[in-house]
Amino acid sequence: MDIQPIHTEKDYEFALAKIEQLMDIDTTDAIDELDILATLVEVYEAKHFAIPAAHPLAAIRFVMEQNGLIAKDLTQFIGSSGRVSEVLSGQRPLSISMIRNLNKGLKIPADILIKEYKVA
Repeated sequence: MDIQPIHTEKDYEFALAKIEQLMDIDTTDAIDELDILATLVEVYEAKHFAIPAAHPLAAIRFVMEQNGLIAKDLTQFIGSSGRVSEVLSGQRPLSISMIRNLNKGLKIPADILIKEYKVA
């Protein structure tokens, strides 16, 4: 087992190719090497291909789209239809109670909802 750190794009491509080869081998050594390489690749990807956290309003709109919801459906989590409109248009920030309600009711991660953003 000759495993090296992943410092460059070339190292990364080599590790991915090696992982692909190891996927078809069912020995303890191959499984161990696969596990180590996958961890190295995961760390490299987190550092070089990080995906920024979603904007809170984008996350809400995404969940609405995925669940076939309309603004009126959010009143149970946010408040009146006017307040929902203000929140979705970026004129009013989410309050702690709105964040809790959206997290509990729509399963939107709280760490996304608490992200600060500018209001109009």
